[in-house]
Amino acid sequence: MGNEFTAAELLARVNDSHSAAGDERVRTITARIVSDLFRTIEELDVSANEFWAAADWLARLGASGQVGLITAGLGFDRLLDIRADEADRRAGRAAGTPRAIEGPLYVAGAPLSKYETRLDEGQPRGEVLVMEGRVLDEHGRAVAGAMVDVWHANENGRYSHFDPEQAEYALRRRIQTDAQGRYRFRSFIPPGYAIPPGSPTAELFEALGRHGHRPAHIHFLVAASGQRLLTTQINIPGDTFLDDDFAFATRDGLVVSLEPGTPVSGYESLGVTRPFTRVRFDFVLQPALTEDESKPLARMARVTA
Repeated sequence: MGNEFTAAELLARVNDSHSAAGDERVRTITARIVSDLFRTIEELDVSANEFWAAADWLARLGASGQVGLITAGLGFDRLLDIRADEADRRAGRAAGTPRAIEGPLYVAGAPLSKYETRLDEGQPRGEVLVMEGRVLDEHGRAVAGAMVDVWHANENGRYSHFDPEQAEYALRRRIQTDAQGRYRFRSFIPPGYAIPPGSPTAELFEALGRHGHRPAHIHFLVAASGQRLLTTQINIPGDTFLDDDFAFATRDGLVVSLEPGTPVSGYESLGVTRPFTRVRFDFVLQPALTEDESKPLARMARVTA
C-alpha cells in the first residue's frame, strides 16, 4: 500500500507534503524545526510518556500566558537583540542607547503627561526615586515631543494589568518630552522579582536547576518621529542578580548610577518633600531608515499590525 514508513521516510513525507503553494518561508522554517525534533526524539530516545508530558506542558504554558517568560528565560529574546546589534554594526548604525529586551509585560495606552509625572500614587512604598534626562538624536540634539513609555514592577515584584490587585495602569506612564527634549518622573526604586512559583515556567526552571530571578529594572519604549523606536531598560546597581539575570537582559551601558540624598529644591512639583535618590539618564536614538522603524509599537503589536 505504500503507507508503511521508516522514521526517515516519515520525515520526508511530512516536510514534502503540501497541496497548495503555501508560504515558502514558513515551510522552510517548519521543516527545520520538525527535522530537529525528529532527530532529538531518535538520538535521545525520547519516550512516548516524555513526549506527551512535554505536549501537556506546552498547552499549560500557552494557557498561562507565560510564553514570553520562557522565550526570555531560554535566551531567545537576548539572541534577537544580539543579532540586531550585529546587523547594526555591519550597517554602521551602532550609535545610540543599547537596546534591551521588552519582556512580556508591556501594556499600551498608559496615561500621558508632558515633561514630568508620577508613576507611584499615594504614600511612598519604597525609596523615593526621581529619574530624569533628555531624549537626543545621534548628533546630541534634543528631540522635542518624543514619547517615553515607562513601566516597572510594584514593591512585590508584580506588574499592573497582570496583577488584579493593582489599578490598570499602576506604575505605567507615557511622558512627552519638552522643547529641550527633557523628561522626568517620580516613583520608587523597584525590587527584582522571580517567575511565579508553581507555574509552567517554574516547572521547567526547577527541572533545569535554574533560578528564575530578575534584578531590579525599569522598562522603556522611546519613540519619536523620524527616529528608530528604542526598546530598552535600565538596571539598578547593587542587585544580587545584576550579573545573573534569568532573562540575560543586563547590559553594561544600562546600569545606572544612583545619587542618594539629592536636595528637594526644584522637584517640589513631583511632591518630593525630603532628600531622595536621583537617576540621570539620556536616551540617544538612531535615525529611522523606514517609517516602520519609528512606529511606537510593542513587539506583538508590530507583527500583527
